[in-house]
Amino acid sequence: MSRTKKVSYNKLKKECKPDFFKFEDTSKLTFSDDIIGQERAVKAMEFGLNIKSKGYNIFMCGMTGTGKTSYAQNIAKKMAKKSKTPDDWCYVYNFDDSNRPKAINLPAGLGKVFQKDMEEFVKVLKIEIAKAFDSEDYEREKAAIAKEYQAKKAELMEKLNKDAERQGFKVKTTNAGMYFLPVIEGKTITEEEYANLDEEVKHEINEKSNMIQMETLEIIRQIKNIEKEAEERVSEWENKIALFAVGIQINDLKEKYRDYKKVLDYLEKVQEDILKNLDKFRDEELTEEQQLLLPWLKTSDESHTDKYKVNLLVDNSELEGAPVVTDYNPTYYNILGKVEHENEFGTMITDFTMIKSGLFHQANGGYLILQAKDVLNNIQSWEALKRVLRTGEIAIENMKEQMGLIAVSTLKPEPIPVDVKVILVGSEYIYQMLYEYDEEFRKLFKVKVDFDAEMDRNSVNMRKLAQFIGAFCNREKVPHFDRTGVAKVVEYSSRLVEDQTKLSTRFNEIVEILSESVAWAEIEGCSLVTGEHVKKAIQEKIYRSNKYDKKLLELIKEGTIMIDTEGEVIGQINGLTIIDTGDYSFGKPSRITANTFMGERGIVNIEREVEMSGTSHSKGIMILSGYIGQKYAQDMPLSLTASLCFEQLYGAVDGDSASSAELYAVLSSLAEVPIKQSIAVTGSVNQKGEIQPIGGVTEKIEGFFELCKLRGLNGQHGVIIPYQNIKNLVLNDEVIEACKEGKFNIYAVKTIDEGIEILTGKKAGTKNKNGKYPPGTINYLVYEKLKKFSKAASAEKATNK
Repeated sequence: MSRTKKVSYNKLKKECKPDFFKFEDTSKLTFSDDIIGQERAVKAMEFGLNIKSKGYNIFMCGMTGTGKTSYAQNIAKKMAKKSKTPDDWCYVYNFDDSNRPKAINLPAGLGKVFQKDMEEFVKVLKIEIAKAFDSEDYEREKAAIAKEYQAKKAELMEKLNKDAERQGFKVKTTNAGMYFLPVIEGKTITEEEYANLDEEVKHEINEKSNMIQMETLEIIRQIKNIEKEAEERVSEWENKIALFAVGIQINDLKEKYRDYKKVLDYLEKVQEDILKNLDKFRDEELTEEQQLLLPWLKTSDESHTDKYKVNLLVDNSELEGAPVVTDYNPTYYNILGKVEHENEFGTMITDFTMIKSGLFHQANGGYLILQAKDVLNNIQSWEALKRVLRTGEIAIENMKEQMGLIAVSTLKPEPIPVDVKVILVGSEYIYQMLYEYDEEFRKLFKVKVDFDAEMDRNSVNMRKLAQFIGAFCNREKVPHFDRTGVAKVVEYSSRLVEDQTKLSTRFNEIVEILSESVAWAEIEGCSLVTGEHVKKAIQEKIYRSNKYDKKLLELIKEGTIMIDTEGEVIGQINGLTIIDTGDYSFGKPSRITANTFMGERGIVNIEREVEMSGTSHSKGIMILSGYIGQKYAQDMPLSLTASLCFEQLYGAVDGDSASSAELYAVLSSLAEVPIKQSIAVTGSVNQKGEIQPIGGVTEKIEGFFELCKLRGLNGQHGVIIPYQNIKNLVLNDEVIEACKEGKFNIYAVKTIDEGIEILTGKKAGTKNKNGKYPPGTINYLVYEKLKKFSKAASAEKATNK
């Protein structure tokens, strides 16, 4: 029976024949940057990039190392080359509200030109205004205006003097004001003389004084109007001169930017502001002494003209097509941009020139590629990203305000409309969590690009893998691989996914082996990388990480961990487990024991009793009760207590891959038939006694093989696996060679009956037409033991009554 279940050595790995490839080495291949083995993902990505509707952003998910980010960058760049180059964006001073800078967009490359034009405009402006006000025409006209209005003022004063004389007063003007001195008999009188006058004369003088004072007030009012009119005339003249000086420059700019309304509106505001603030352009600079004392101060005209600068936020002058931006530090301010501040005399100051762009500004009109984990690690970044996609505009805001903390006085730049296709790269777990718990995520990321961790092992994909290897060698400028080297990489790729019919798409891990294979070839001074170099790289990679594997092997060898690989024992079996250390996983045998006796507790899982059993393992144990009850207790009560234990296990155990081994141990104990310790077992079982496939079969077999090899292979050693796992066998050459020579055996079974026959050397037995198991078979012995337990239990109950 066991011979028919033995797996042939040529099924233990699907070998890749070097002569499958028609090239001598990979340097002869043509290369393509198309991603390999991801047809579903490629179609989804192309759809996501082509659809323009709102909310169709992309989430790329799949295992790490499948090339998601590099593929996203490559295909986005291809799409970007076909797209229009987006506009430049600038921030300029808002003359109506300085705290809210204005945003201006211009065609790509024109933003930089506009910035430079305004810089030149300010330089020319200072020169032209200074030149205009230093001219003789300006001084002559100003003097003429002053003379004209001085004459009017003098005329009014002359009239006042004459009126005062007629009323008997003489006008005296001092710095303190204007005085009216009474005149009697042709001369002014003093205060003493005034005091000695008759009351009637005093009264008359006072009456006349009041009248002349009223007239004086009116004349003073007229003089002030004349002075005001003179100032207005001078200001108007100065404006004409300045407008002539400024107008030429402004008109040139207006003509140059006549097609851009925002720029024209801004230039109008600039012109108005210059005319309002001519005095600031004419202020003298700081004295030499002031400059020595305060060298950090700007001159008044420099500080004033800062408002005419242009803050070029986004410069696409060097860009061809749309931008593709990839970032790995998407903090809140990196995403949205920020307003910086400077410390000046202990006070934090800012202006529109300190506005800095964010990722959305840089990627506007193109593609923004971010790692989902990086964004979610900054919760404010995630909310900011969603807000931009939801509103369609980038609003630079202080994060403290967003968090509800104390508001900080700062600028609030005008929001900029945004058109960005966001591509998030993450795991399936992150995608499902966001889809389940964030309603906005469903609306904003409607395209899922799902990367598979494996692809079919067919001739097309094998040739594409060879092209990938060649492209790697060209890119890294390293020796190329010959046919044997490529064949070994193909086999290694199948090993990564533990499937003879598949290849891995985790190209990061493949690149690691390629790099290490090249290193070994270079160490040996070879011009080409061969299969031996690849084999060496794989072995050395394992060696660097298998310290704990070897330590456990030593403990088993010296008997600290008790594992038998010879002889036969009742109720004892070698189960196979996987130990994962993070960068390396390996299989190791674990002794499983079973004791059975009369009782009613059924199968007792000792690990579960002490809370060391995971849910999957506990479920597997419960299935055993269902199997035993269905198969042996159809005509009698089941009176059984069986204790199961993973011996010398001091950590948690989970998974159901040992459930078949546990059932074999229970059956052995009930039948009192010993199990061969030279054979280890892996595989789960269902209630019908069918063996079910499990994971990690290759590592489990190799782990038991290592122990048996250490103690000496004798042809009796082997492993029982589920029949369905044959296609998952990608064993190393040493194990295959041992199987070929008959020193080691691998059995594939479909049912518990098939497995128990291999382990005990006895027939399992099937019921005859009378519903009885043949005497001497395993099932017969188990049934008889359970019947004995049932009778004893019934008798005990009767006695107790």
